[in-house]
Amino acid sequence: MPQPTPQEPQQRLIRVVGAAIMRDGTVLCAQRGSTKSLAGYWEFPGGKIEVHETPQQALQREIEEELRCEITVGHELCTTRYAYDFGTIELTTFLCHLTEGEPHLTEHQEVRWLMPASLSELDWAPADREAVRLLESMPSTVCAVSDFPEAMQS
Repeated sequence: MPQPTPQEPQQRLIRVVGAAIMRDGTVLCAQRGSTKSLAGYWEFPGGKIEVHETPQQALQREIEEELRCEITVGHELCTTRYAYDFGTIELTTFLCHLTEGEPHLTEHQEVRWLMPASLSELDWAPADREAVRLLESMPSTVCAVSDFPEAMQS
């Protein structure tokens, strides 16, 4: 993973979160819109963490804004850093569960529900590739309800 070398100017750090939203053993994949940076790449939806928010709060807010649905945030999957030309992204990806609504396109051009083993068929944004690798290597029972006790109450 590219990191700034000592002779390079230090890029600004942008802290963001992503949601690997699970449903029926599949994962939600979102393709970035044509007007966004990294247009056309696939990602786990999410966004920037505001100063007053925890990563989990930011993720719930971003999913409500971007996809007009609600999630339960589960365990942290991984945190990666990637130096893009516009800054260094520190992305923390969480395993999540869709709890209410269906994802609607507001900022993305497409969404797909894929089995974890099929994730690498898409062209992922570089910062998301470690989470993709981890999801692909997990057993198919990764979406166990035990990870999301709240889901059992509905």
